[in-house]
Amino acid sequence: MQVAILMIHVAIAIALVVLILLQQGKGAEAGAAFGGGASQTVFGSRGSGGFLSKSTAVLAAAFFATSLTLAWYATQASQAPEAGIPDARLIEQQRGIPTLDDSAQGMDNAAPVLEGSDG
Repeated sequence: MQVAILMIHVAIAIALVVLILLQQGKGAEAGAAFGGGASQTVFGSRGSGGFLSKSTAVLAAAFFATSLTLAWYATQASQAPEAGIPDARLIEQQRGIPTLDDSAQGMDNAAPVLEGSDG
């Protein structure tokens, strides 16, 4: 679930960047006010300002919501005791590999092997 929200979050971020770059600055509206022919566009006589502004606001709210959701998932994961990378000692204990702490106990039971001896 967290991966899906993260993918949606990235898609919203990219869409926000594109929508913000498509919007015209405040100086571009002055040309249309004096009879610029480009004011009659696909988005209506008012131009694309209303549509792009509303779309940006909706995407910004969605970005905020996904940010809060991802932050909530991060705090829940950090509070779980089994979350994260396990300690090396835990992995070695699960595999039955003696750890440095266990090596002193294991050495007491082992018979020493001397070089050159028969047995």
